[in-house]
Amino acid sequence: MTPGGSLLDLDALAATPLTSEPYPHLIVPGFLRSQTLEAVARDYPRISKPGSFPVSEVRYGAQFQAFLHELEGPAMREAFAAKFGMDLDNRPTMVTVRGRAQRKDGRIHADSTSKLITVLVYMNAAWEESGGRLRLLRSADNLEDYIAEVPPIEGTLVAFKVTPNSWHGHEPIEGERRVVQLNWVRDAAVVRHEQSRHRFSARIKRLFAA
Repeated sequence: MTPGGSLLDLDALAATPLTSEPYPHLIVPGFLRSQTLEAVARDYPRISKPGSFPVSEVRYGAQFQAFLHELEGPAMREAFAAKFGMDLDNRPTMVTVRGRAQRKDGRIHADSTSKLITVLVYMNAAWEESGGRLRLLRSADNLEDYIAEVPPIEGTLVAFKVTPNSWHGHEPIEGERRVVQLNWVRDAAVVRHEQSRHRFSARIKRLFAA
């Protein structure tokens, strides 16, 4: 945590209206406070392979740990419960991180309904590429039919309620694309299943990288 308080700008989150169409979502540039970005980015996990990794499977520094602590903390939970009008008490959280994108990433999908809310916090210092910009979509089959497009620039938060039509994706890109994903999920069984799946995948990647 910074000497002045929170790493996260929960006031900016509270001031950002929730957009209801095509599904409940919001976008908050600068959610990770500017004075803390450099330290958190410096302590971000070094990830050389594509895919999602549970935080238990990567190494990172103290400032990134402080960021994770706040991300899963009670103030964040209360802020999202109020914003989305959902009861998140006793709902477990799950955090994964990405470091690199591959060409097949970004295909249109809606998250599993075992997840309640998806939160993405991007961590690239700059983004000039046309690909890799998250698009919140109106349909399951048209990447051009989007309501918002978000470059993965550090400190930017994107969050949405997971619904059957919460379609999203991005144009293909290959290279560094750093993002932290937080989910509130239905129960602890979801966490165990998802983390086991991601952990197995991470270990396979390391095996083939050896």
